[in-house]
Amino acid sequence: MERRHPVLAVHGALSHGVFAVVVLVSLAVLFAPADDVPSSPPGVDKLVHLLLFAALAASGRWAGVRAGVLAVLLVGYAAVSEVVQGASALGRSASVADWVADAVGVGAGLLAWAWAGRRTRA
Repeated sequence: MERRHPVLAVHGALSHGVFAVVVLVSLAVLFAPADDVPSSPPGVDKLVHLLLFAALAASGRWAGVRAGVLAVLLVGYAAVSEVVQGASALGRSASVADWVADAVGVGAGLLAWAWAGRRTRA
């Protein structure tokens, strides 16, 4: 069994609550109508996608979701969010580049979690 620093240990209600809050934030960010999305300099949108999905991945691992399952679910969630944005009355458009940023964020969050776990064992 993998030993983790007490801060990184799965904390039951706390870790599940943090993951739930990050999921709710992602719903607000990904499915807000176009009128509610602030304008930003080029590239900031991709950074937001990357950081959001990194947070989803890291908080999901903290909550105890297995890495492989979490990766598949989050990359699928990212794809569905882009389809919904492109096909709904949100006034937003689907973007393969956003989906790629999401997938990179998932990978970054999972790698950060694994790296933090190794650092605390050393």
